[in-house]
Amino acid sequence: MSVAALTDVEVDYPRGRALGPFSLAIEAGEIIALVGPSGCGKSTAMRLLAGLESPSRGQVTRAPGRGQTAVVFQAPTLAPWLSARANAALPLELAGVGQVEAAARADQALERVGLAGVEAARPAQLSGGMAMRVSLARALITDPKLLLLDEPFAALDEITRRALADDVLALWPDARPAIVFVTHNVEEAVYMASRVVVMTRGPGRIAGEVAVNGPLPRPEGFRTTAQFRAHVEAISGLLAKGMSA
Repeated sequence: MSVAALTDVEVDYPRGRALGPFSLAIEAGEIIALVGPSGCGKSTAMRLLAGLESPSRGQVTRAPGRGQTAVVFQAPTLAPWLSARANAALPLELAGVGQVEAAARADQALERVGLAGVEAARPAQLSGGMAMRVSLARALITDPKLLLLDEPFAALDEITRRALADDVLALWPDARPAIVFVTHNVEEAVYMASRVVVMTRGPGRIAGEVAVNGPLPRPEGFRTTAQFRAHVEAISGLLAKGMSA
């Protein structure tokens, strides 16, 4: 069952077409990575799925209802004057949940992402990885059916980046939301996704897809397997093809 879909969408800006024609159906519980060259329209596709933008042509189908779609951006986008607890609780308070209940659920969400004990800290007191975990807790607090991750790890060091990838995969089995994430890192795409969609240079279209078999979360040593390397090479080949399309 699809939780969201882009059907023959095209997005035009004054400078020209940014995306499309592009189609993508997202099934319940699957994890999709979007990879492609800079400027190919990956983030534009994410904004369409998030309801932050409308297509020039084509159709967008989204999970209905408040809180059914959540977004984590490249920057944590936390309110600097609020505590980690208050930042995580914000979607609930905006939905009319009482302050006491919202705070309790925020504490639970922060604990799920490994931040128990820092509930009162302000964003300026947090490391980049911790701030991104608060942003992730805020996104997950409504138990969304669709979680959109727009290069959330791009500004982080490699060790923190890998740890957060494992955190996302460890959290996924609880509610099994569909996840779509944008990354420039082919190995990250193979590690996290069950399906990798490769886009051409802009205006972005689909150059090809690669299904990544194997259990989620990934077992230890998955990055060193022949299967992992084969998927990385297949996607790299599609990227090269997409650059010349």
